[in-house]
Amino acid sequence: MSDMGAVAIRLGLYLDLMALFGIAAFALYALRGEERRFDGPIALGPWLWGSAALGAALSLGGLAMLAASMAGVPLASVDLASIEMIVGGTSVGTAWLFRMAALLIALVVAFALRRWPVAALSLVTLAAAVALASLAWGGHGAMDDGAVGWLHLSADIAHLWAAGIWVGALLALLLLVFRRRELVDRDHLILSHRALDGFSLVGTITVGSIIVSGLINSWLLVGLSNILKLPESLYGQLLIAKLALFGAMAALATANRFRLVPAFERSLATDDHVGALSALRRSLTIETGCAIAVLALVAWLGTLEPSASAM
Repeated sequence: MSDMGAVAIRLGLYLDLMALFGIAAFALYALRGEERRFDGPIALGPWLWGSAALGAALSLGGLAMLAASMAGVPLASVDLASIEMIVGGTSVGTAWLFRMAALLIALVVAFALRRWPVAALSLVTLAAAVALASLAWGGHGAMDDGAVGWLHLSADIAHLWAAGIWVGALLALLLLVFRRRELVDRDHLILSHRALDGFSLVGTITVGSIIVSGLINSWLLVGLSNILKLPESLYGQLLIAKLALFGAMAALATANRFRLVPAFERSLATDDHVGALSALRRSLTIETGCAIAVLALVAWLGTLEPSASAM
């Protein structure tokens, strides 16, 4: 698998599976009643089944590219035997099977939102969590053995889930605040504020989880003795850039919680929400852009040798 091909597939899977997991979870903790319907305020049905279908397609493409890389042949020359060897004989293949099964469940269950929204969302969230966790076996977390290996995998999975909650919430909030003007009435504005306010506690827990799991991963991948040497390697430079972008996201999230969301609430009381809503849109857009950049760097980092072994 070429480096750029690997990065593209990994980035696509990160974005897609985090959207599937995070949006489904967001609908459970931030929306109520009819807001969770198939074609509700953020069109949950199309987003969920579309993400599940795209995740399956990206997973198939990633498996084919991995088989080509391992066999040392062009993608067009990959045969069934190479695919079967990976699926049946490696931990990556086992994780791939679990992901495909979970995505199939999510795809089918998403259509049950029309009749049983809470039950369907709960099952989709669980299936998406399995699918997202399966990505840990394709990263550095799967390279260690024994207790250290399980610690690394657990930290990777926690990191993926926390990031998925954050990314999915950002996407859902963007869908709410960027709704077409003719569809934005007072009820929708109140819903948007409630969703923004409801994410505050969840967001705080998410950031804390990302920091803790990230520190564990950094300790295992970089090592304390290599921290000052990070700027000397491409891996270290990308990691520094990732941390800087994460800091920017955390700062924007803090500004949203303590300044922009309260300002939006006050604007609703005076029926003068245009300026406050525009500020929120800008902030959420920039924060989402930072999140995509972070995931691109993570996808790239996954193709490089960690600093602990390179230095």
